[in-house]
Amino acid sequence: MAQVEATTERIIAADAETVFDTLADYKDTRAKLLPGHFSEYQVREGGDGEGTLVHWKLQAASKRIRDCLLEVTEPTDGQLVEKDRNSSMVTTWTVTPAGEGRSKVVVTTVWNGAGGIGGFFERTFAPKGLARIYDELLAKLAAEVEK
Repeated sequence: MAQVEATTERIIAADAETVFDTLADYKDTRAKLLPGHFSEYQVREGGDGEGTLVHWKLQAASKRIRDCLLEVTEPTDGQLVEKDRNSSMVTTWTVTPAGEGRSKVVVTTVWNGAGGIGGFFERTFAPKGLARIYDELLAKLAAEVEK
């Protein structure tokens, strides 16, 4: 099994602290940022960054629905890590200053891919599809904090 990785980033016209706090708000804001690929969103514990346990289903492709139960940690300033209890998937959100009143958000998701021909197609197409989903989420994040 090879590790599969999808990364996307965006510069947002808001300070890093505001952007991070918005991303870390699983209780009120995060659900509003999720594109249609996400369903059954539910905060099970916490709701604000570290210590949050959140559930959703992610439909990355027409036949592929991933049931995610994510534990949220904040290993360093400006970083949220979502580890899926149901799989090897880990998503890391990193928010850093990018000049006055601007921030850079990088989201990277990694997981252990399938082997064989299925794994080849997963490594080839899944990162692009997931990057498109997260690009849509980052656009909604920008619209939320740039109001």
